[in-house]
Amino acid sequence: MTNELQRVEGEGVTAPQGYLAGSIAAGIKATAGRLDLGMLVSERPAAVAGTFTTSSFAAAPVLVSRERVARGRAVGVVFNSGCANACTGERGLSDARQMAELAARKVGAPAEVMLVASTGVIGVPLPMEKIVAGLERLELTRQGGPQAALSIMTTDSRPKLLAVEFEADGRRYRVGGMAKGAGMIHPNMATMLAFVTTDVAVEPSLLQRLLRQSVGASFNMISVDRDTSTNDSVYLFANGAAGGPMLAEGSPAAAAFSAALDVVCGYLAQAIAGDGEGATRLIEVEVRGAYTLADARAAARAVAGSNLVKAAIHGADPNWGRVLGAIGYSTAQVDPGRTSVALAGQVVAEGGVGVPFDRAAVRELLQTERVRIEVDLGLGDARALAWGCDLTEQYVVENSEYTT
Repeated sequence: MTNELQRVEGEGVTAPQGYLAGSIAAGIKATAGRLDLGMLVSERPAAVAGTFTTSSFAAAPVLVSRERVARGRAVGVVFNSGCANACTGERGLSDARQMAELAARKVGAPAEVMLVASTGVIGVPLPMEKIVAGLERLELTRQGGPQAALSIMTTDSRPKLLAVEFEADGRRYRVGGMAKGAGMIHPNMATMLAFVTTDVAVEPSLLQRLLRQSVGASFNMISVDRDTSTNDSVYLFANGAAGGPMLAEGSPAAAAFSAALDVVCGYLAQAIAGDGEGATRLIEVEVRGAYTLADARAAARAVAGSNLVKAAIHGADPNWGRVLGAIGYSTAQVDPGRTSVALAGQVVAEGGVGVPFDRAAVRELLQTERVRIEVDLGLGDARALAWGCDLTEQYVVENSEYTT
């Protein structure tokens, strides 16, 4: 957290002014009593931005919400876990629209300004009777953010939420967010589900640009298993409830908001990577000295997503050759003679060649909860960070039994 930002403890999407949230156990999940249906609503119409999966099999809620986000205004989102409503054809689209319509009616808003998001098993229709009954019982409150974060969890071991406060032009503003994701994580835009709110006033076009910029450095830079979901969606709402003028592009206030958004998205992205199914370690990869930013990101993503690197980290094996191997098959421009690698702060290769190092000491360092891999390509000034996790036996167990 920077000196200019303050964390709002225990809070998420309802920390900014003018937002309500609620969640309920509607019986969508097989486990009785688990929260699985929720809503996030702005008390006033909000500007909205979004990024979505690039999968050719985009889920029904993605198809419905993508059209609505393009209009730039929304009042909220209704969401469920336990069923992805993906690969469900025309019925899935009808169910997604009905789900949004029911939620909009609950708050007295037009159906077209309510977004929808789902996560869970692919190929199963939504149990609409349970959603209808659940939405009737669901209550929205200003304190509902933390509970709402629980209702989007599937194989997550813990909720993921953060809220920060910052000052701009003598006024205090907040940005809050929540996300879910533990498996099927290799985003090419965002990750599974993430909702972010702010009480800053921002025009939709600027909001969309700032979100894409933030997503590019956060959610797009994580990998658990190199599998991209059909349901990836990130929504950013800005309702202006804190007062103050409309954010001007290029202004100090815009820079402050962008920094706060980056912190929230970065935190949530790392929380997802660290909570990968079966994971015991978060892997942070820094690539510097790249010729371009695109090169730096490509190399960092390749290392963070490499199953061989992830398995080596799980076994605390300082096998630096796997790092170079991943960089080599990435699209990054590389000169082997200028490339160096450090594991947990210890240089293990220079000029593309191994150097003597204390293997026992490095093995011990690789057994910490957060492992850092540093790569210097020696070609330029571009730098990027990516995050992943170790690959464990438990990941295989969880995903061999997911629907059975």
